[in-house]
Amino acid sequence: MASTPSRYVESFLEMLLAERGAAVHTVDAYRRDLADATNFLRTLGIDLPNADADDLRGYFSRLASTGLAPSTAARRLSCLRQFFHFLVHEEFLNADPTAALDSPRTRRSLPKVLSETEVERLLSVAHAHARNGQGRALRMVALLELLYATGLRVSELVGLPGAAIQGDDRFIIVRGKGGKERLVPLSEPARAAIADYMPVRLTFCPNGGRSSWLFPSRARCGHLTRQQFSLALKALATDAGVDPSKLSPHVLRHAFASHLLAHGADLRSLQKLLGHSDIATTQIYTHVLDERLKKLVRDHHPLSSRDN
Repeated sequence: MASTPSRYVESFLEMLLAERGAAVHTVDAYRRDLADATNFLRTLGIDLPNADADDLRGYFSRLASTGLAPSTAARRLSCLRQFFHFLVHEEFLNADPTAALDSPRTRRSLPKVLSETEVERLLSVAHAHARNGQGRALRMVALLELLYATGLRVSELVGLPGAAIQGDDRFIIVRGKGGKERLVPLSEPARAAIADYMPVRLTFCPNGGRSSWLFPSRARCGHLTRQQFSLALKALATDAGVDPSKLSPHVLRHAFASHLLAHGADLRSLQKLLGHSDIATTQIYTHVLDERLKKLVRDHHPLSSRDN
């Protein structure tokens, strides 16, 4: 049976909503994580705010014994760190017991990546659908060509303002995480796809009205949603003979990055194109560089053809 949240937990959650502007689903996730820790500790006769480092180590040992993924354990530790930091900041506690805890070791998995052939099939089928001149097909081609040409995050793509492509159409200005802007070059196919889409763009507005979004829709937000694009993408994958379960807008972003590296791009340039603030995030793609370097040595090193 779930324990009743303490007044400290409720105060912490209220702070997340009022001061940090956290989303409701984020606060709900914190509530569940704190409730799980609370329930475990109360079986030992300990209230969460009174737990020390050893008590919390016991909690995480129990999590590990249940086979909980290290990434999930790391998220719960992050929640507890923020909770106890709040208690210390508000002078409910003198010391933070999580300061002595080590973060669970997480293994960063390689992103799913489509082959160049699979991307070509998707584009080919999308262009074939667009030859009938229907608005949805023209929009899909524009979305695909733009995403594969730029590697935008799906939220950046569907939320592009119409003004993003005005002026010099060789580039678009993208507002990414933290409100940071970056200039991203457009390929000729992407520019052509957008030009073909623009005459039908306003047909997606409610009642044929006007819109400030590049990809308007009748959704409450006013533009195409991530979910709408993802569903349309999976339908296209089925038509193209690509496994829909391995395809999402984020996978196409990974394809953009991996294919660029495979053809000689460097990590620093890729970091700027993807809008990563830290190059460590971009380094997930170094497996592509590793394979390219191995091939370089295998094909061109003078000793590579010698018999062992």
